[in-house]
Amino acid sequence: MTNGDNIPDDSGAIGLPFNGSLLDGDFTPLRPGDPLPDLPERWAILQGNTLVVRVDEDGQTLPEGDLPEWIPINQEPLCIGVWQGRLLKVLSLDKTTPLPFPFAPLPFHGLETVLDERLATLAGLAGQILYWERRSRFCSSCAGIMERIGGSWGKRCLFCGAEHFPHIHPCIIVLVNDGARFLLVRKMEWSSGRYSLIAGFLDFGESLEECVRREVREEAGVEVTNIRYVGSQNWPFPSQQMIGFVADYAGGEARGDGVETADARWFTAETLPRYPGSVRSISRWIFSNHATRRENASIPGTTGRQDS
Repeated sequence: MTNGDNIPDDSGAIGLPFNGSLLDGDFTPLRPGDPLPDLPERWAILQGNTLVVRVDEDGQTLPEGDLPEWIPINQEPLCIGVWQGRLLKVLSLDKTTPLPFPFAPLPFHGLETVLDERLATLAGLAGQILYWERRSRFCSSCAGIMERIGGSWGKRCLFCGAEHFPHIHPCIIVLVNDGARFLLVRKMEWSSGRYSLIAGFLDFGESLEECVRREVREEAGVEVTNIRYVGSQNWPFPSQQMIGFVADYAGGEARGDGVETADARWFTAETLPRYPGSVRSISRWIFSNHATRRENASIPGTTGRQDS
């Protein structure tokens, strides 16, 4: 994709699910300590990787009004913003808690996802915040009790004074092209025939480009050049930032490392493998837009969206 100046235009990546831009116009974030407007309430209630929604003739909607009576009162709800004119409060629910009709727990990640993309994005945001809340109860320096830093999600230790802020873990994900063919890998735990893009966490002392080279070398045994950034996606499972690249093959024989990857193999548009996961991630978006340098490469069983 290019704009009028023939400069690559990958702005579509910002509209992926779990990126805040998908909520533009309907969501205003709030942080602890911010004044709360006098508005009615909506609830983002998570049961694991599912969002509790009301399912009826009006479609999928969040619970509204006072805290539902079927919610055990054993935690303090967090207000994370204003969603469509109502305060959005979040909390987690034990997986064994029964839900009354017409409420249902709908997954916001995976092949079985039927949840509206904007509600899934709200669920991802809520899940990321609740994960941080669970992980930041005690100071990682001295195990002291933490207090909130006003106007942010950061916390300060009451004992040693150390300040801690939400941990977002950067990960690269890359499609390697070689003319009309592209490189995919199969993870050790995956079934035969299932392949995806190479991905991995940024390591100490690395630039993003260095991370791309290392991960491709480690997982697939080849070298790359001409590394280009194409887009990113917040990935709240539990707290990653996926940073997407495409790169050109520069040498080496493709092979799995026997540790993370069982196989690394070249494919063409005519030999596409089974692609894993849902249609909501930057992996599918990169593949659909950049495989073999063609726009909208077709992936069996998809509609040209995204994946992980």
